[in-house]
Amino acid sequence: MDAIEVPILIVGGGGCGLSCSIFLTDLGVDHLLVERHSTTSTLPKAHYLNQRTMEIFRQHGVADSVYAVGAPLKHFGKVSWVTSLGDAGPLYGRTIAEMDAFGGGSLTSTYLRDSPCAPSNYPLIRLEPLLRRHAEERAPGQVRFGHTLSDWSEDADGVTAVGVNRATGEPYTVRARYVVAADGGKTVGSRLGVRMDGPVNLLEMVSAHFSADLSKWWDDECLMTWIIDPESSNSYGTGALVQLGPTWGRDSEEWMMHFTFGPDNPARHDENAIVPKMLELLKLPDLDLTVHKVSHWVLEAVLAERYKMGRFIFAGDAAHRHPPATGIGLNTAVQDAHNLAWKLAAVIQGRAGDGLLDSYESERRPVGMHNVDWAMFSALHHVVLDAGVGLIPGAPAAMRKAACEAYFAESPAGEHRRRRAAEAIGVLRAEFQAHDLEIGYPYEAGAVVPDGSQPPQRDPMGCVHHPTTRPGHRLPHAWIEHLGDQVSTLDLAERGCGFVLITGSKGAPWCTAASATSKRLGVPIFPVQIGSTSDYSDPEGSWARVCQIGDDGALLIRPDNHVAFRSARAVAAPETTLVRAMTSVLARTPSAASRFVTR
Repeated sequence: MDAIEVPILIVGGGGCGLSCSIFLTDLGVDHLLVERHSTTSTLPKAHYLNQRTMEIFRQHGVADSVYAVGAPLKHFGKVSWVTSLGDAGPLYGRTIAEMDAFGGGSLTSTYLRDSPCAPSNYPLIRLEPLLRRHAEERAPGQVRFGHTLSDWSEDADGVTAVGVNRATGEPYTVRARYVVAADGGKTVGSRLGVRMDGPVNLLEMVSAHFSADLSKWWDDECLMTWIIDPESSNSYGTGALVQLGPTWGRDSEEWMMHFTFGPDNPARHDENAIVPKMLELLKLPDLDLTVHKVSHWVLEAVLAERYKMGRFIFAGDAAHRHPPATGIGLNTAVQDAHNLAWKLAAVIQGRAGDGLLDSYESERRPVGMHNVDWAMFSALHHVVLDAGVGLIPGAPAAMRKAACEAYFAESPAGEHRRRRAAEAIGVLRAEFQAHDLEIGYPYEAGAVVPDGSQPPQRDPMGCVHHPTTRPGHRLPHAWIEHLGDQVSTLDLAERGCGFVLITGSKGAPWCTAASATSKRLGVPIFPVQIGSTSDYSDPEGSWARVCQIGDDGALLIRPDNHVAFRSARAVAAPETTLVRAMTSVLARTPSAASRFVTR
């Protein structure tokens, strides 16, 4: 039996596992990824890639390949609710409401002020092959699809697992110091007995992936449209329609329609009803429609009781599973991998103590909990839209029709109804305009050095982002100049391979201290002095507006672009201060730090 020894074994080759592979390779960490399926996802699944995820992909050289094929913002910056696409009478083909979303329309200037990256949209059925190509090109032979684990054992120093090539049945052993479970909870977590807490089996979703030409009826700016039949209240009376590309906008060739069923509704199993019901809902009886696949999945909102158990670390759907509302499932998974990868690299390369990995749970589990709750409540907000229009669940067709007639009436009463409905529908901005939720999540406890400051007030609706350099928060984006070229402050931590120390025009002592601390601890720390006389400058003052430190202050930035330490002003002993900060962040004991001292 062949034997393989690697520092890290990744179980699962979906968006999370493949991202983790890419990040680890960039950080110089050898690893093996095994995925039980022979191919990447055959279902579109997730599609929205928020700004934070695109920032991470930018850092690791993936963003440009996503932008080259993903939907441009002009084709997915709006969502809408309509009575149908086709015109089948006075109540059909009508727009109930629409909203700028995902950084489109009126949101664009705000989103692009706060990040060097626009969001993107690219369904997982195409994104996973793209990520797989990146992972395989960077780590040839180390990404194995069609392989599974049959068994494993854990000891004090690592995990010994038995891998199996499912095509040949050939087994082999893998010895790894740590295992990253990115398998959706299907293998590792369930066998280890990790409990997933939260409501399950809430609803069953039936999704149809199909091809059709909807160019005559589709809004070119829209990503998603909810179609609400004014005269039907059964499960096929409402469907969420999503464009999938590969051509974007009204010329999209592929689509996904989602229907919601109660867990005991037998109609959910009648796949033969899908096509006629879609045509009926769309009010396009003559549409040439080809279904590629019908999938069934259960709506749940669960969180792992723990993110780390011994040598096993859980990420992505193995740690949290969300309703699709707000589109934060895949994004949270990629961000898990980003947080974890630099910590694994630091431990494997001897730059950090094993305790640094404990900060993965203390940082990411609160984010996972918040996002699961947010997605759950965002999904429930759609009931508010129905109520705003006057649609009562389960009401007879005549009552629904009367409510819609009153809503669209060209009369003062109709205008009042639409105004009141707009107030209710506005709640949905928490799902579609969640700018702060997407880029503003902080780490309150973990690999950070608190400075005693209070966090900025967060918008309860998740929309308004307040940039801050408070430890634990993402480094604010600002455009600065480096030798005449424009760069983002987020570009300073290139490929996540080291810490960055940012200081101002009077921060030379901090730069000297950073070089000395780097040599002393054996950890890369790149000093960046932003000022008129240095290689980096702030000609438009955008950095000065968000840095929250004086010209003699300093920020220590982690490889994942979160602030580890902040000093608003100069200190008497900057090297001592930085050594203490780095030792704390990296979970190193003073004795471990001192052995790197050069004499």
